[in-house]
Amino acid sequence: MPVHLLGGAEIRSLAAELDVTPTKKLGQNFVVDANTVRKIVQVARVQSGERVVEVGPGLGSLTLAILEVGASVTAVEIDHRLAARLPETAAAHGVPEGALTVLDADALRVTELPGDPTVLVANLPYNVSVPVLLHFMETFASLQRGVVMVQAEVGERLAAPPGSKIYGAPSVKAAWYGRWRLAGTVSRQVFWPVPNVDSVLVAFERDTEARGTEAERLRTFQIVDAAFQQRRKMLRQALSNVLGGSSAEASTVLERAGVAPTARGEELTVDDFRRIAAVVS
Repeated sequence: MPVHLLGGAEIRSLAAELDVTPTKKLGQNFVVDANTVRKIVQVARVQSGERVVEVGPGLGSLTLAILEVGASVTAVEIDHRLAARLPETAAAHGVPEGALTVLDADALRVTELPGDPTVLVANLPYNVSVPVLLHFMETFASLQRGVVMVQAEVGERLAAPPGSKIYGAPSVKAAWYGRWRLAGTVSRQVFWPVPNVDSVLVAFERDTEARGTEAERLRTFQIVDAAFQQRRKMLRQALSNVLGGSSAEASTVLERAGVAPTARGEELTVDDFRRIAAVVS
């Protein structure tokens, strides 16, 4: 029996049945277009037999599209009503028993996932998208690639290269784990309710070799945060508090790391920041 997807009318009916009113607090905008969810699965290159983790499955539109290609899904859902209903929806739409596991939990607090999924696919609300992504990349080393749908501004920042105006701490921290790229735009009209922001798809591939230990990552991220908290200042000033307490001491550290003290944070790659951290560790 093939898996069949949710349509717009069925999604609204499910929401009414569960007394679910999409809320801005949770950033809930449900996808009501089958072509869109299939496109996300295609961009993520999900294959039959793969294990996928989905964050925020909602009523199950994207979940069913992942299951349609024969993958298994662990869905992490913070809304108790949606988490409880999803297995029933899946069964009614032809999903074989055992293909879907639902975790009724806050994605930011999840530290274990069954089956060590290798792919992350999600429609993430803008208010938690970066923290959730960084938490999952840090916590689950099994994740090798994925695609997330996020607010355009967030997605562009994640994929921004050094030197661009929108390059910032999220860009550098994401790059610690791998390569990120914009992989498509999403029309506002495929959502219910229609949001007042544009959305994009962001694809990532984890680097095959880790950049450093957990201690090195924490130190690097501390330096990244300091650099972008005062992004208009030269690094010798912006990093003075974390590199010795004065501009002169910061300059010495930066020079030892091969970074110009007069540079600004937006000019540095993640490896530049890692070298600075290595000098002071």
